[in-house]
Amino acid sequence: MTEVLNQLFIGGAWVDAADGATMPVDDPATGEILCHVADAGPKDARLAEEAAVQAQAEWGRTAPRARSEILRRAYELIIERTDELAHLMTAEMGKPLAEARGEVAYAAEFFRWFSEEAVRIDGGCGTLPDGRNRMLLSRRPVGPCLLITPWNFPLAMGTRKIGPAIAAGCTMILKPAPQTPLSSLALAGILKEAGLPDGVLNVVTTSRAGEVCEPLLRGGRIRKLSFTGSTGVGRLLLAQCADTVVRTSMELGGNAPFIVFDDADLDVAVDGAMVAKMRNMGEACTAANRFFVHRSVAEEFGRRLAERMGALVVGPGTRDGVDVGPLIDATGRAKVAELVADAVERGARVLVGGRTPEGPGCFYPPTVLADVDPGSRLMDTEIFGPVAAILTFDDEDEVLRRANDTPWGLVGYVFTQGLDRGLRVSEGLEVGMVGLNTGLVSNPAAPFGGVKQSGLGREGGRVGIDEFLEYQYLAVPVR
Repeated sequence: MTEVLNQLFIGGAWVDAADGATMPVDDPATGEILCHVADAGPKDARLAEEAAVQAQAEWGRTAPRARSEILRRAYELIIERTDELAHLMTAEMGKPLAEARGEVAYAAEFFRWFSEEAVRIDGGCGTLPDGRNRMLLSRRPVGPCLLITPWNFPLAMGTRKIGPAIAAGCTMILKPAPQTPLSSLALAGILKEAGLPDGVLNVVTTSRAGEVCEPLLRGGRIRKLSFTGSTGVGRLLLAQCADTVVRTSMELGGNAPFIVFDDADLDVAVDGAMVAKMRNMGEACTAANRFFVHRSVAEEFGRRLAERMGALVVGPGTRDGVDVGPLIDATGRAKVAELVADAVERGARVLVGGRTPEGPGCFYPPTVLADVDPGSRLMDTEIFGPVAAILTFDDEDEVLRRANDTPWGLVGYVFTQGLDRGLRVSEGLEVGMVGLNTGLVSNPAAPFGGVKQSGLGREGGRVGIDEFLEYQYLAVPVR
């Protein structure tokens, strides 16, 4: 495993928390403490804010090509250190090494993508309708940003936010999830090595999120919040942003429908289900949550999915041949077990899995439930675990109505061999993203985000940098 950086990163320097506080980082595969890292408090937040504010003017004037080259160098360093970063991620988060290596590549690609976007920030000019005035449009950084990332993709969620902020010319404070601070601290070290000026990126690891973040959002100096996490926390942060009208973008919870029609290629559908459900042990906002399968193929689909899920090897992510690592912590595992128990009490049949194993670690087996009652709690709760809950449907209108009957709208999955039906149903889903005959939608080149209570704005793609830029309009009379 790579050297563990365990201090705060403020103004280009590694420092302890002002009050000397530290917090443990646990290994979810064993329950043992990996290490301790600095636990920031309000004073550290103010120091990070001051560093970001002081660096903003000069950084905002930096040539786009210079910002681009920093991101490109950071991309190359991440690729060079794939194995050590993957081991670090697996240690703090639990995912198997093969999957961690995949996340490293995914994370690096955001830096490569936004290194190319940095030099393509455009403006515009034109004649106003009266013919006597010219209009000049320029784009400039929104200013110091607060970036809050989750634990489930600790490296990629950092690069997805840091990349466009650097490309746009914004300084930032990054607050990673307390469960997974090590990947973010490693990322700060890489960016410093790549030449990022002091104060542009500041990383505050903390178990006291409210004490650290609320003063920043209410203080008037932070001009942008980018948050990935639960809808409940998102609502709270929106309220805190209101007083000073902080610009916000949020990727919040999901309750993804996975729809399999009677004409679907079941091999393709099951392959898609394995990706949409089991990526990251099901601990993803894009994870398929509700499997709606046409009644005529439900039994066969369930049998095939249970066979595939049951063949997966569960164990520590560092062990060879392991497909499914532990869930993030005991609380997360208990939630999954309670949701499964509720569904079974309501009549669901367990096709595979469904029992919490004995022994250390936060493991839970891949589970498939059939004949799930629509009133089960897991139908309106983000499962965040390796559980596929199958319900049946009879017609297109019915399944669209049921799929859309949720306050969330991040992603949906549709499996059918009919082009007309595929387009019709995809367009009918109230979601920001659709996987049509695929279980994977995430890509740095595509705009990622949802509708309804799944978020605001988009990350990635050509529009991802827009969240960090403002327009300025200059009127020029011509006499």
